[in-house]
Amino acid sequence: MERRYRTGDQMLVREINLSTILRCLHERAPLSRAALAGLTGLNKTTVSSLVEELIQRGLVHEVGLDSSSGGRPGTLLTLSAEAGLIIGVALGVDFVSVIVTDFIGQARWRRLQVTDPTAGQEAIIQLALQIVDEAIAFSRSNHSRLLGLGLATPGIVKLPDGFLIFSPNLQWRHVPLRQIFQERTGLLVLVDNDANAAALAEHLFGVARQTHHFLSIFAGVGVGGGLFLNGQLYRGVGGLAGEVGHTNFMLEHSRRPCRCGNHGCWETSIAQDSVIERVRARLAEGRNSLISRLMAEQESPLTLPLVVQAADAGDASAIDSLTETGRLMGLGVANLVSIFNPEMVVLGGPLSTAARYLLPVVEEVVQETTMREIGQQVRILPSAFGADASLMGAVALVVETILSNPSSVGRLAPDTVSPGKGVRKAVERDFRSR
Repeated sequence: MERRYRTGDQMLVREINLSTILRCLHERAPLSRAALAGLTGLNKTTVSSLVEELIQRGLVHEVGLDSSSGGRPGTLLTLSAEAGLIIGVALGVDFVSVIVTDFIGQARWRRLQVTDPTAGQEAIIQLALQIVDEAIAFSRSNHSRLLGLGLATPGIVKLPDGFLIFSPNLQWRHVPLRQIFQERTGLLVLVDNDANAAALAEHLFGVARQTHHFLSIFAGVGVGGGLFLNGQLYRGVGGLAGEVGHTNFMLEHSRRPCRCGNHGCWETSIAQDSVIERVRARLAEGRNSLISRLMAEQESPLTLPLVVQAADAGDASAIDSLTETGRLMGLGVANLVSIFNPEMVVLGGPLSTAARYLLPVVEEVVQETTMREIGQQVRILPSAFGADASLMGAVALVVETILSNPSSVGRLAPDTVSPGKGVRKAVERDFRSR
């Protein structure tokens, strides 16, 4: 097929410029109009018009005067937390988590519901829809507009349809998640793989802000990866990149079966179940351990939080099990670091609750097994959101869409924003002072 070349009309150019201004404010606010003109290279008249439109859409507001540069102070601008509310949904293997945040990612409401994986796809989706109904009711009770709903799920997602092709750990196939949630809510609905969403959350709100080359490892029941290359989430030719948990470098005797149908996948060695198995093996050897006592006192099965609690108390079985997991995690991370040469590797998801035991070992293995020039360039950090990385990633899906396409958000009623005359006066004062 002959290649088609895209051209841009004035509406497209304006949308690109609106996005540029909004992203500048997201990354560097507060900024004056004059500073925006300097950063973007747009002329002052264009910046004035773009800012006024963003104010009218409720995405930006004025926050005071900038007196730091001398002369007459300019008016500072930042993203408006009150632009609207966003619903984030994380479908986990054994939980459903829903959050409502404002436009800058601050939580306003949330609910976590533990689920039984054997309950079945229909029951779990219905539970998620019911919690989303509660989130919508909360938003309406606060008289806030809803900007959209993001959903993060483990597995392979077809974009932009929001169609879950296959989730090995949920054992779900061919689920039209976007359609299901859009028909229920009437909202803009965006669906993505949980690891990709987690990476986007780190880029927009977390430890990887303004980082252009990084890897995000999301580890819990399964393991996935989000790859940010050249400032963009890398999706591959079919949109399915990042399935790092299903890479394979294990020796033959270590090739355990994986839920995806293969043997020896990386996630079979480093996911949270593997930690539990290592602890059980040590307990079976008759090692002296706090873990059995903690399980009895708390009337709890053996879980990752309990293992971390035991490690914090100095339990050797727990610490050794986490160290062994860290070394296997480090081998996989070292391979990824050698291939992609990132600035940063971020660990999020439920397994990140053990990051203080895992990451020092991972870093040690990376330094041991990569070329020195590559290994010395990378930082290995815990997620800013821990186990909530994919949940905040669901929110980030909506925020990223608005940053890319600000005019998708409707204008507010005239009496809810600053009058145009007032805006123009602020603009004129801002630029006259420069």
